[in-house]
This record gives sequence, C-alpha cells and structure tokens, in this order.
Amino acid sequence: MTGVPASAEGGQGRPAPGGKLGAAAVNQASVWNIANILTMMRLVLVPAFVALLLQDGGYDPAWRAWAWAAFAVAMITDIFDGHLARTYNLVTDFGKIADPIADKAIMAAGLISLSALGDLPWWVTGVILFRELGITLMRFWVIRHGVIPASRGGKMKTLAQGTAVGMYVLALTGPLATLRFWVMAVAVVLTVLTGLDYVRQAIVLRRSGLAAERDRAERAS
Repeated sequence: MTGVPASAEGGQGRPAPGGKLGAAAVNQASVWNIANILTMMRLVLVPAFVALLLQDGGYDPAWRAWAWAAFAVAMITDIFDGHLARTYNLVTDFGKIADPIADKAIMAAGLISLSALGDLPWWVTGVILFRELGITLMRFWVIRHGVIPASRGGKMKTLAQGTAVGMYVLALTGPLATLRFWVMAVAVVLTVLTGLDYVRQAIVLRRSGLAAERDRAERAS
C-alpha cells in the first residue's frame, strides 16, 4: 500500500497537500474496495441467514428458501472477493483477517442452526468445526516458517461443504433428501482427509523451518 507520511506538514504548520488528509484518503480507499465490501456483506448476511432459517420454528419451506438464497449469495461473494483482491491488488490487512472469519462464520452458523433444528447430527457439525478451528490454530503455529497454499482437496472440501449445507437448508424430500445425505458424507470425508493432510504439511514445514534456523545460527556462531 502506498501512502504519504502522516507527519508531512506545510511550512506554517498546516497540513500540506498529500499530508495527513492525503494519507487518510489513501488508507480509506485501500480498505473500502470492492473485495472488502463483499467480505463485509458476507459478515452481515450471517445473522440475516440465521434469522431467515429459524423463522416460524425453522420448518417453513418459504423462509428456508429465502435462507438458502442468503447462504448462496454468501458463498458466491466468497469466490469473488478473493479473486478480485488478488487480480486487482486489493489485498489489505483487514481483508486478510475478515475474509476467513466471514467464511467460517457463515458455515458455522449454517451447521449449528441445522443441528439445533435436528436436521443434522451434532457430530457432523462437531467434526467440521473442530477441523476448521484446529487448522486455523495450526496456521498460527507455523506462520513464521511459511504459508501452506490452498490445495485442490481443500477447494473441493469447501465446495462440498457449501453444497451440502445449502441442500440441508432447503426443505428437500424424497430422492433429493437422500442425495444431500451423501453429499454431506462426502463433505465430512474430505474435511477429515484434507485436515490430516494439512497437519502433515504443517509438521513438515515447521521441521524444515526449524532446521533452517539452526543452520543459520550455526553459520552465525
């Protein structure tokens, strides 16, 4: 991010053009970009989605259809905000923090609400949320050694989870209700397998990072 030092002033102690006001404008423009706006929209959709899903006890097909629409919009914005940020160099510190929070918030809200309604076993919700929380903590554990890139399996996991939760949100019956069970089963399997793979990669990354640190320390001594 490019900006003018906030201490820049004119000769008479007045803010010079491009001084504090200029820096504030640059900072505001860097945060209020389309990618971050989509992320914030996704955060706002979380309580709206839960409210729609739980209307009239949570079993009204019409309200659940509206809840599915809110969930679908959240999933779509999840695809576009990251793409826009990377393509147009709109990556900000706010986006780095808010984007994963928004991702996990909408998924957690859907899983917990569905389990509370009795539509989804609590163990499924527990497995998925435990994996997501565990991987988030593991990222902090290895962050100083490097970043593990998103894998194809991880992307498939996210797609399967979103599709499965979306199908459970809708009041489906018959063959479609059976289909959503199997889609969720695939999502759970991918959740576990990709989680284990991430643990493996994190351990390898940390070991290599520690080895590199030891080598640098030995050369410096």
